[in-house]
Amino acid sequence: MNTITIETIVKRKRAKVWEYWNQPEHIVHWNFASDDWCCPRAENDLRPGGKFSSRMEAKDGSMGFDFGGHFTLVESPAKLEYVLEDGRKVLVTFDDVGDGTQITETFEPESRNPLEMQEQGWNAILQNFKKYAEGKS
Repeated sequence: MNTITIETIVKRKRAKVWEYWNQPEHIVHWNFASDDWCCPRAENDLRPGGKFSSRMEAKDGSMGFDFGGHFTLVESPAKLEYVLEDGRKVLVTFDDVGDGTQITETFEPESRNPLEMQEQGWNAILQNFKKYAEGKS
Protein backbone atom coordinates (compact mmCIF):
# COMPACT_ATOMS: atom_id res chain seq x y z
CA MET A 1 0.00 0.00 0.00
CA ASN A 2 1.16 3.53 -0.73
CA THR A 3 1.89 5.91 2.10
CA ILE A 4 1.93 9.69 2.45
CA THR A 5 4.62 11.42 4.53
CA ILE A 6 4.45 14.95 5.89
CA GLU A 7 6.82 16.74 8.24
CA THR A 8 7.59 19.98 9.99
CA ILE A 9 10.05 21.38 12.49
CA VAL A 10 8.65 22.84 15.70
CA LYS A 11 10.84 25.28 17.62
CA ARG A 12 10.33 23.50 20.94
CA LYS A 13 12.20 20.82 22.84
CA ARG A 14 11.02 17.29 22.15
CA ALA A 15 9.58 16.70 25.65
CA LYS A 16 7.24 19.71 25.25
CA VAL A 17 6.29 18.73 21.70
CA TRP A 18 5.43 15.23 22.95
CA GLU A 19 3.30 16.69 25.75
CA TYR A 20 1.40 19.07 23.44
CA TRP A 21 0.88 16.30 20.87
CA ASN A 22 -0.47 13.71 23.33
CA GLN A 23 -2.29 15.38 26.22
CA PRO A 24 -6.02 15.88 25.58
CA GLU A 25 -6.02 19.34 27.21
CA HIS A 26 -3.67 20.42 24.41
CA ILE A 27 -5.09 18.30 21.56
CA VAL A 28 -8.41 20.18 21.66
CA HIS A 29 -6.55 23.41 20.81
CA TRP A 30 -4.88 22.26 17.59
CA ASN A 31 -6.47 19.09 16.16
CA PHE A 32 -8.35 20.60 13.19
CA ALA A 33 -7.36 21.72 9.72
CA SER A 34 -8.78 25.26 9.53
CA ASP A 35 -10.02 28.09 11.74
CA ASP A 36 -13.67 27.34 10.95
CA TRP A 37 -13.30 23.89 12.57
CA CYS A 38 -12.69 22.86 16.19
CA CYS A 39 -11.90 19.83 18.32
CA PRO A 40 -14.41 19.88 21.20
CA ARG A 41 -13.24 16.58 22.72
CA ALA A 42 -10.12 14.42 22.87
CA GLU A 43 -9.24 11.25 24.78
CA ASN A 44 -5.86 9.54 24.74
CA ASP A 45 -4.82 6.35 26.54
CA LEU A 46 -1.13 6.59 25.64
CA ARG A 47 0.09 2.99 25.84
CA PRO A 48 0.27 0.03 23.47
CA GLY A 49 -3.30 -1.21 23.07
CA GLY A 50 -4.66 2.08 24.44
CA LYS A 51 -7.36 3.84 22.49
CA PHE A 52 -7.54 7.44 21.36
CA SER A 53 -10.42 9.46 20.02
CA SER A 54 -11.05 13.05 19.08
CA ARG A 55 -14.03 14.87 17.64
CA MET A 56 -13.52 17.28 14.78
CA GLU A 57 -16.42 19.59 13.93
CA ALA A 58 -17.21 22.60 11.80
CA LYS A 59 -17.80 25.53 14.19
CA ASP A 60 -21.16 26.20 12.53
CA GLY A 61 -22.28 22.63 13.35
CA SER A 62 -22.80 21.70 9.70
CA MET A 63 -20.56 18.61 9.82
CA GLY A 64 -18.18 16.66 11.99
CA PHE A 65 -16.55 13.31 12.53
CA ASP A 66 -14.76 11.21 15.11
CA PHE A 67 -11.11 10.30 14.55
CA GLY A 68 -9.82 7.37 16.54
CA GLY A 69 -7.95 4.14 16.79
CA HIS A 70 -5.50 2.33 19.04
CA PHE A 71 -1.78 2.57 19.70
CA THR A 72 0.46 -0.31 18.69
CA LEU A 73 3.74 1.30 19.84
CA VAL A 74 4.51 4.15 22.23
CA GLU A 75 8.15 5.14 22.72
CA SER A 76 8.13 8.38 24.71
CA PRO A 77 9.17 10.95 23.51
CA ALA A 78 10.32 9.56 20.15
CA LYS A 79 7.75 7.47 18.32
CA LEU A 80 4.07 6.58 18.04
CA GLU A 81 2.51 3.90 15.89
CA TYR A 82 -1.23 3.46 15.72
CA VAL A 83 -3.99 1.89 13.71
CA LEU A 84 -7.04 3.95 12.79
CA GLU A 85 -10.52 2.51 13.22
CA ASP A 86 -10.64 1.73 9.49
CA GLY A 87 -7.42 -0.32 9.71
CA ARG A 88 -4.98 2.21 8.23
CA LYS A 89 -1.57 2.46 9.91
CA VAL A 90 0.15 5.66 11.02
CA LEU A 91 3.73 6.28 12.23
CA VAL A 92 4.73 9.54 13.93
CA THR A 93 8.35 10.26 14.87
CA PHE A 94 9.77 13.08 16.96
CA ASP A 95 13.47 13.84 16.37
CA ASP A 96 15.75 16.46 17.92
CA VAL A 97 17.01 18.92 15.31
CA GLY A 98 18.96 22.00 16.36
CA ASP A 99 16.83 23.97 18.80
CA GLY A 100 13.64 22.17 17.85
CA THR A 101 11.87 18.93 17.05
CA GLN A 102 11.15 17.43 13.66
CA ILE A 103 7.78 15.70 13.47
CA THR A 104 7.36 13.20 10.64
CA GLU A 105 3.99 11.55 10.02
CA THR A 106 3.61 8.66 7.61
CA PHE A 107 0.11 7.36 7.01
CA GLU A 108 -1.76 4.99 4.74
CA PRO A 109 -4.32 6.95 2.72
CA GLU A 110 -7.97 6.05 2.53
CA SER A 111 -9.59 5.38 -0.84
CA ARG A 112 -12.51 7.87 -0.85
CA ASN A 113 -10.59 11.14 -1.29
CA PRO A 114 -7.74 12.13 -3.64
CA LEU A 115 -4.23 11.63 -2.22
CA GLU A 116 -3.43 15.32 -2.61
CA MET A 117 -6.50 16.31 -0.56
CA GLN A 118 -5.52 13.88 2.21
CA GLU A 119 -1.95 15.16 2.27
CA GLN A 120 -3.18 18.76 2.41
CA GLY A 121 -5.63 17.99 5.24
CA TRP A 122 -3.11 16.15 7.40
CA ASN A 123 -0.50 18.81 6.70
CA ALA A 124 -2.92 21.59 7.67
CA ILE A 125 -3.46 19.90 11.05
CA LEU A 126 0.30 19.46 11.47
CA GLN A 127 0.85 23.16 10.73
CA ASN A 128 -1.91 24.05 13.19
CA PHE A 129 -0.04 21.98 15.80
CA LYS A 130 3.21 23.83 15.00
CA LYS A 131 1.47 27.19 15.42
CA TYR A 132 -0.07 26.10 18.74
CA ALA A 133 3.15 24.56 20.15
CA GLU A 134 5.37 27.48 19.17
CA GLY A 135 2.83 29.98 20.52
CA LYS A 136 2.76 28.47 24.03
CA SER A 137 4.74 30.38 26.64
